[in-house]
Amino acid sequence: MELLPEGQTNKTEVSWEDQQRINEFSKLINRKDQFEVELAELSHEKDYLDDLSLEIELLDDDGKVNYKLGDTFVLLRHSSVVTRLENDNLVLAKKMTALENSIEVTQERMNELKNQLYAKFGQSINLDR
Repeated sequence: MELLPEGQTNKTEVSWEDQQRINEFSKLINRKDQFEVELAELSHEKDYLDDLSLEIELLDDDGKVNYKLGDTFVLLRHSSVVTRLENDNLVLAKKMTALENSIEVTQERMNELKNQLYAKFGQSINLDR
């Protein structure tokens, strides 16, 4: 049973190395999707922290603020909360940068594999979504 359109035949042999490239491409595309989901979650969290920072800055400077640490809330001075939020924002920005770099590296490798596979198989293989 052939899956090619009627009148076309597949004359390209799939070697073990080709199959390894196809498998690697599949793993990379799944990994990239996972990175993008994580990046979206971190972006949402960063937006939340930005909004929270703006709200905290509007509060009275002398008061204490409930700050969530793990599963509990702790009363901290306003200045301490502002400092912690700034640190949290920096940590989040570093994580987002690392994920963006990982996505870029993954995409570069996917492009290399895609070029190699299309060069050998042409229209016989579909690596696009």
